[in-house]
Amino acid sequence: MRSNAIKQGPARAPARAMLRATGLDDAAIARPLVAVVHTWSDVSPCNITLRDLAQHVRRGVVEGGGTPIEFNTIAVTDGIAMGSDGMRASLASRETIADSIELAVSGHCLDAMVLLVGCDKTIPAAAMAAARLDIPTVILYGGTIMPGHCPSKKGTAQDKPLTVQDVFEAVGAHSAGRIDDAELHRIESHACPGAGACGGQFTANTMAMVLTFLGLSPLGYNDVPAIHEDKPETARLCGELVMQRLRDGSPTPRELITAASLRNAARAVSATAGSTNAALHLLAIAHEAGVAFDLEEFEAAAHTPVIADLKPGGRYTAAEMFEFGGAALVARELETAGLIEDIPTVTGRSFFQELREATMAAQQDVVRPISDPLKPRGGYSIIYGNLAPEGCILKLAGHGREHFEGPARVFDSEEAAFAAVQARQIDAGDVVVIRFEGPTGGPGMREMLAVTAALVGQGLSNDVALITDGRFSGATHGFMVGHISPEAAHGGPIARLREGDRVVIDVTTRTLSVAADLAAREPARIAPRVTTGVLAKYARSVGSASRGAVTAPGPLQAPKKIEATLIENAALEPEASEPA
Repeated sequence: MRSNAIKQGPARAPARAMLRATGLDDAAIARPLVAVVHTWSDVSPCNITLRDLAQHVRRGVVEGGGTPIEFNTIAVTDGIAMGSDGMRASLASRETIADSIELAVSGHCLDAMVLLVGCDKTIPAAAMAAARLDIPTVILYGGTIMPGHCPSKKGTAQDKPLTVQDVFEAVGAHSAGRIDDAELHRIESHACPGAGACGGQFTANTMAMVLTFLGLSPLGYNDVPAIHEDKPETARLCGELVMQRLRDGSPTPRELITAASLRNAARAVSATAGSTNAALHLLAIAHEAGVAFDLEEFEAAAHTPVIADLKPGGRYTAAEMFEFGGAALVARELETAGLIEDIPTVTGRSFFQELREATMAAQQDVVRPISDPLKPRGGYSIIYGNLAPEGCILKLAGHGREHFEGPARVFDSEEAAFAAVQARQIDAGDVVVIRFEGPTGGPGMREMLAVTAALVGQGLSNDVALITDGRFSGATHGFMVGHISPEAAHGGPIARLREGDRVVIDVTTRTLSVAADLAAREPARIAPRVTTGVLAKYARSVGSASRGAVTAPGPLQAPKKIEATLIENAALEPEASEPA
């Protein structure tokens, strides 16, 4: 046992003395020490159940012959931080969560771990930490929120299920005068009825599904909603399961995170028109596991048809899909079509073996056959061009267009763009450009949901394009391009765009371009927004979004390459000057 390093022999008497002070006796100290890590917080519904779930995991660990060691780490909730300066902390929190899990588990030489996660960055962070530590690990998602419902107004049809996406879009409708204060308050008051992460195929539910397709979570466990009566039992079973993996010694996370499982996960994202953030996070997970995996893998995966009718572009929430069979519905169709490979899973059995025993409804219309898809290709495309030589992601969910051309409306911050949208200064046909919001320039690569939802609320979602070196929420839909690399803060071509430039976005040719001699222009520069503290440290160390925006060296990086990257990042720091 790894934990023998802190608990065996006369020299470890001080450590044992401290463990006794926590209530452990000789027998408990002698057993395997298993980390039960959660991201509990009462600031949002996403993580609020995790401390309670941890107690059920603890019971499973004890029943399996282990001693649970519980601790928690942080969470930054995108739905609350969105549109504010606080959103800069979101992506950076992914690294902090992964770092803190690694440090606490390594620092106490723990033998195995169960990770309980609940929202956008906590989920990939758990997988990243698992890959780094490579000890027996089970990850459980706390579960989706249930859909909200507004009481029907007299004389109107029954209201559709609500998610927080509807609240963001209601803000845009309110600014356009399409709804009044009372209606905005009515939607706000009913959209989020209780515990659980945002209810559509937004980033949290997308990444929870990714964990399943990577084999890091048992098939079906992550589908169970946060308040469902079966959730505590899934937590207990995870505690038992990690003890089985500890006894067997296999499979560990790096045996599960392979090129095959990453491709399976990317295809599942495509099939469900899931969050484009999955590309950023899968690249980071692959990096931590030492698996060669790049942006072109997502373009290949994007040819998987969309078969799940899920929000934000579809009709159903994750809780509704659970009632019919959850992720297994998607997996069954992908397996039948030969689009995914069989892989090992944390259960000790193969993915297809688990799929054979999954319970699914005979009749349902949430997930359709590959032969009769909602769309012939996935919800995103990887494109390049003279505005994104390292690549970027075009989100296709919610519209059928494959070409957009229009004048650039250039903004050097999300706030400036949002103010223009709210002031009704954006017209149909415009290409909204939001730059200096990348990993370094933001810093933190904020999501642009406040802007995109406001455009939707004003009825402009299919008539306006938006391009950014920042990110989009999984709740975003419309003609949107994100993760543009290199970013503006690193002198990328987007920094050389000018107001009125004719920008062309084309799916067929996979290009994002402008008819201008960008090389002849000086790039715009802004003063660093943050010069002290964790975000300044993050800005100095974070890599390109095209490679996952990671901050820690991975197994594939040689020492010379690491040194070169650090030198390059230092050289590319923006100059402290006023905006051009």
